[in-house]
Amino acid sequence: MAATETNRQQDHPNGHTAMSGRAVLSAAAVQSTAIGAELWVAPDTLITPLAREEAERRRITLRVGLQPASAPQPAQDSATPTDPARHVALGADHGGFELKTLLHAYLVELGYTVSDVGCFSPEAVDYPDLAYAVARLVADGRAAAGIVIDGAGIGSAMVANKVPGVRAALCYDLSTAVNSREHNHANVLTLGAGLIGPALARQIVKIWLETPWGAGRHARRVDKIMQVEQRFLKS
Repeated sequence: MAATETNRQQDHPNGHTAMSGRAVLSAAAVQSTAIGAELWVAPDTLITPLAREEAERRRITLRVGLQPASAPQPAQDSATPTDPARHVALGADHGGFELKTLLHAYLVELGYTVSDVGCFSPEAVDYPDLAYAVARLVADGRAAAGIVIDGAGIGSAMVANKVPGVRAALCYDLSTAVNSREHNHANVLTLGAGLIGPALARQIVKIWLETPWGAGRHARRVDKIMQVEQRFLKS
Protein backbone atom coordinates (compact mmCIF):
# COMPACT_ATOMS: atom_id res chain seq x y z
CA MET A 1 0.00 0.00 0.00
CA ALA A 2 1.08 3.63 -0.36
CA ALA A 3 1.70 5.71 2.76
CA THR A 4 -0.09 8.96 3.52
CA GLU A 5 0.99 11.56 6.02
CA THR A 6 -0.07 15.17 6.53
CA ASN A 7 0.92 17.93 8.91
CA ARG A 8 1.39 21.67 8.74
CA GLN A 9 4.07 21.20 6.11
CA GLN A 10 3.19 21.33 2.40
CA ASP A 11 1.61 18.13 1.06
CA HIS A 12 3.72 16.28 -1.50
CA PRO A 13 1.85 14.93 -4.58
CA ASN A 14 2.58 11.32 -3.62
CA GLY A 15 0.80 11.70 -0.29
CA HIS A 16 3.86 12.04 1.95
CA THR A 17 4.79 15.21 3.81
CA ALA A 18 6.90 17.64 1.82
CA MET A 19 9.73 19.09 3.84
CA SER A 20 12.55 21.12 2.28
CA GLY A 21 11.53 19.85 -1.14
CA ARG A 22 11.47 16.19 -0.09
CA ALA A 23 8.70 13.91 1.01
CA VAL A 24 9.05 12.50 4.52
CA LEU A 25 7.83 9.14 5.77
CA SER A 26 7.18 9.40 9.51
CA ALA A 27 6.54 6.76 12.16
CA ALA A 28 2.88 7.87 12.32
CA ALA A 29 2.36 6.93 8.67
CA VAL A 30 3.91 3.53 9.29
CA GLN A 31 1.68 2.97 12.33
CA SER A 32 -1.40 3.38 10.15
CA THR A 33 -0.22 0.60 7.81
CA ALA A 34 -1.40 -2.96 8.34
CA ILE A 35 1.05 -5.25 10.11
CA GLY A 36 3.02 -7.38 7.67
CA ALA A 37 2.07 -5.26 4.66
CA GLU A 38 4.22 -3.63 1.99
CA LEU A 39 4.64 0.16 2.08
CA TRP A 40 5.65 1.87 -1.16
CA VAL A 41 7.51 5.20 -1.01
CA ALA A 42 8.82 7.49 -3.75
CA PRO A 43 12.57 7.24 -4.53
CA ASP A 44 13.33 10.69 -3.07
CA THR A 45 11.41 10.11 0.17
CA LEU A 46 13.25 10.77 3.43
CA ILE A 47 12.52 7.84 5.77
CA THR A 48 13.00 8.87 9.37
CA PRO A 49 14.86 6.55 11.77
CA LEU A 50 11.71 6.16 13.88
CA ALA A 51 9.77 5.19 10.75
CA ARG A 52 12.32 2.47 9.99
CA GLU A 53 12.14 1.19 13.57
CA GLU A 54 8.34 1.15 13.45
CA ALA A 55 8.39 -0.69 10.11
CA GLU A 56 10.69 -3.34 11.56
CA ARG A 57 8.53 -3.69 14.68
CA ARG A 58 5.36 -4.12 12.61
CA ARG A 59 7.10 -6.38 10.08
CA ILE A 60 6.30 -3.92 7.28
CA THR A 61 8.42 -4.15 4.12
CA LEU A 62 9.44 -0.74 2.76
CA ARG A 63 9.51 -0.65 -1.04
CA VAL A 64 11.14 2.25 -2.91
CA GLY A 65 9.63 3.22 -6.26
CA LEU A 66 6.22 3.48 -7.86
CA GLN A 67 3.68 0.96 -6.63
CA PRO A 68 3.01 -1.44 -9.52
CA ALA A 69 -0.57 -1.95 -10.60
CA SER A 70 -0.19 -5.65 -9.82
CA ALA A 71 0.98 -5.05 -6.26
CA PRO A 72 -1.37 -6.19 -3.47
CA GLN A 73 -3.79 -3.44 -2.49
CA PRO A 74 -5.05 -2.75 1.06
CA ALA A 75 -7.57 -5.36 2.11
CA GLN A 76 -10.71 -3.27 1.63
CA ASP A 77 -14.04 -4.29 0.17
CA SER A 78 -17.45 -2.73 0.04
CA ALA A 79 -20.69 -2.38 -1.83
CA THR A 80 -20.95 1.25 -0.62
CA PRO A 81 -17.35 2.57 -0.34
CA THR A 82 -18.43 6.22 -0.18
CA ASP A 83 -20.53 5.83 3.00
CA PRO A 84 -18.24 6.47 6.02
CA ALA A 85 -20.95 5.29 8.42
CA ARG A 86 -20.57 1.78 6.97
CA HIS A 87 -16.79 1.62 7.23
CA VAL A 88 -15.56 -1.04 9.68
CA ALA A 89 -11.99 -1.65 10.82
CA LEU A 90 -11.29 -5.34 11.41
CA GLY A 91 -8.38 -7.11 13.08
CA ALA A 92 -7.42 -10.28 14.91
CA ASP A 93 -4.46 -12.11 16.35
CA HIS A 94 -3.64 -15.69 15.35
CA GLY A 95 -6.29 -17.00 17.75
CA GLY A 96 -8.95 -15.04 15.93
CA PHE A 97 -7.56 -15.33 12.39
CA GLU A 98 -10.02 -17.97 11.21
CA LEU A 99 -13.05 -16.17 12.67
CA LYS A 100 -11.83 -12.84 11.26
CA THR A 101 -11.68 -14.37 7.78
CA LEU A 102 -15.30 -15.50 8.08
CA LEU A 103 -16.47 -12.17 9.49
CA HIS A 104 -14.66 -10.20 6.80
CA ALA A 105 -16.66 -11.99 4.12
CA TYR A 106 -19.86 -11.58 6.16
CA LEU A 107 -19.35 -7.82 6.59
CA VAL A 108 -18.86 -7.39 2.85
CA GLU A 109 -22.02 -9.43 2.30
CA LEU A 110 -23.85 -6.98 4.56
CA GLY A 111 -22.57 -4.07 2.47
CA TYR A 112 -19.87 -2.68 4.76
CA THR A 113 -16.51 -1.29 3.75
CA VAL A 114 -13.86 -3.37 5.55
CA SER A 115 -10.35 -2.19 6.41
CA ASP A 116 -8.55 -5.38 7.46
CA VAL A 117 -5.41 -4.60 9.47
CA GLY A 118 -4.41 -8.27 9.92
CA CYS A 119 -3.23 -10.71 10.91
CA PHE A 120 -3.19 -12.48 7.55
CA SER A 121 -2.07 -15.97 8.57
CA PRO A 122 -2.28 -18.29 11.59
CA GLU A 123 1.32 -17.40 12.50
CA ALA A 124 1.58 -16.20 16.10
CA VAL A 125 1.33 -12.43 16.59
CA ASP A 126 0.68 -10.14 19.57
CA TYR A 127 -2.94 -9.07 20.05
CA PRO A 128 -2.03 -5.57 21.36
CA ASP A 129 -0.64 -4.63 17.94
CA LEU A 130 -3.84 -5.57 16.12
CA ALA A 131 -6.17 -4.08 18.73
CA TYR A 132 -4.26 -0.81 18.61
CA ALA A 133 -4.37 -0.69 14.81
CA VAL A 134 -8.16 -1.10 14.79
CA ALA A 135 -8.71 1.34 17.65
CA ARG A 136 -6.52 3.95 15.98
CA LEU A 137 -8.57 3.83 12.78
CA VAL A 138 -11.74 4.41 14.81
CA ALA A 139 -10.25 7.13 17.00
CA ASP A 140 -8.90 8.97 13.95
CA GLY A 141 -12.31 8.86 12.27
CA ARG A 142 -11.13 6.68 9.40
CA ALA A 143 -13.60 3.96 10.42
CA ALA A 144 -17.01 4.35 12.03
CA ALA A 145 -16.61 1.18 14.08
CA GLY A 146 -14.03 -1.47 14.83
CA ILE A 147 -14.04 -5.20 15.52
CA VAL A 148 -11.13 -7.05 17.14
CA ILE A 149 -10.89 -10.79 17.74
CA ASP A 150 -8.50 -12.74 19.94
CA GLY A 151 -8.82 -15.90 22.02
CA ALA A 152 -10.96 -14.41 24.79
CA GLY A 153 -11.56 -10.81 23.67
CA ILE A 154 -10.49 -9.43 27.03
CA GLY A 155 -6.97 -8.31 26.21
CA SER A 156 -8.01 -6.61 22.99
CA ALA A 157 -10.71 -4.65 24.86
CA MET A 158 -8.10 -3.49 27.38
CA VAL A 159 -5.75 -2.31 24.63
CA ALA A 160 -8.42 -0.58 22.56
CA ASN A 161 -9.71 1.31 25.59
CA LYS A 162 -6.26 2.85 26.10
CA VAL A 163 -6.73 4.80 22.84
CA PRO A 164 -8.44 8.16 23.49
CA GLY A 165 -11.89 8.35 21.96
CA VAL A 166 -12.45 4.59 21.92
CA ARG A 167 -15.15 2.82 23.90
CA ALA A 168 -14.48 -0.89 23.41
CA ALA A 169 -16.83 -3.59 24.65
CA LEU A 170 -16.31 -7.33 24.92
CA CYS A 171 -19.59 -8.96 23.87
CA TYR A 172 -20.39 -12.64 24.13
CA ASP A 173 -24.16 -12.72 23.42
CA LEU A 174 -26.86 -10.62 21.78
CA SER A 175 -27.84 -8.84 25.00
CA THR A 176 -24.33 -7.53 25.67
CA ALA A 177 -24.05 -6.46 22.03
CA VAL A 178 -27.26 -4.40 22.19
CA ASN A 179 -26.47 -2.96 25.62
CA SER A 180 -22.95 -1.87 24.68
CA ARG A 181 -24.26 0.12 21.72
CA GLU A 182 -27.53 1.50 23.09
CA HIS A 183 -26.32 2.32 26.60
CA ASN A 184 -22.55 2.77 26.28
CA HIS A 185 -22.15 4.07 22.71
CA ALA A 186 -19.44 1.45 22.08
CA ASN A 187 -17.46 2.04 18.89
CA VAL A 188 -15.19 -1.02 19.08
CA LEU A 189 -16.42 -4.59 19.53
CA THR A 190 -14.11 -7.32 20.81
CA LEU A 191 -14.84 -11.01 20.46
CA GLY A 192 -13.32 -14.16 21.92
CA ALA A 193 -12.88 -16.75 19.21
CA GLY A 194 -12.31 -19.41 21.83
CA LEU A 195 -15.59 -18.60 23.60
CA ILE A 196 -18.16 -18.25 20.80
CA GLY A 197 -18.76 -20.02 17.51
CA PRO A 198 -19.01 -18.52 14.01
CA ALA A 199 -22.82 -18.49 13.92
CA LEU A 200 -23.13 -16.57 17.18
CA ALA A 201 -20.28 -14.26 16.17
CA ARG A 202 -22.13 -13.30 13.00
CA GLN A 203 -25.31 -12.61 14.96
CA ILE A 204 -23.44 -10.48 17.48
CA VAL A 205 -21.66 -8.48 14.78
CA LYS A 206 -24.87 -7.80 12.86
CA ILE A 207 -26.94 -6.69 15.84
CA TRP A 208 -24.03 -4.69 17.29
CA LEU A 209 -23.58 -2.73 14.07
CA GLU A 210 -27.32 -2.21 13.59
CA THR A 211 -28.22 -1.17 17.15
CA PRO A 212 -28.52 2.64 17.36
CA TRP A 213 -27.11 4.78 20.15
CA GLY A 214 -29.87 5.35 22.68
CA ALA A 215 -28.72 8.83 23.78
CA GLY A 216 -31.25 10.29 26.25
CA ARG A 217 -30.35 9.41 29.84
CA HIS A 218 -27.41 7.35 28.59
CA ALA A 219 -25.72 10.39 27.05
CA ARG A 220 -24.98 11.94 30.46
CA ARG A 221 -23.29 8.75 31.63
CA VAL A 222 -21.23 8.29 28.49
CA ASP A 223 -20.16 11.92 28.81
CA LYS A 224 -18.87 11.06 32.28
CA ILE A 225 -16.90 8.15 30.87
CA MET A 226 -15.20 10.49 28.42
CA GLN A 227 -14.62 13.10 31.13
CA VAL A 228 -12.55 10.57 33.06
CA GLU A 229 -10.40 10.06 29.96
CA GLN A 230 -9.98 13.82 29.52
CA ARG A 231 -8.75 14.23 33.08
CA PHE A 232 -5.79 11.99 32.38
CA LEU A 233 -5.10 13.52 28.98
CA LYS A 234 -4.84 16.96 30.56
CA SER A 235 -2.60 15.87 33.46
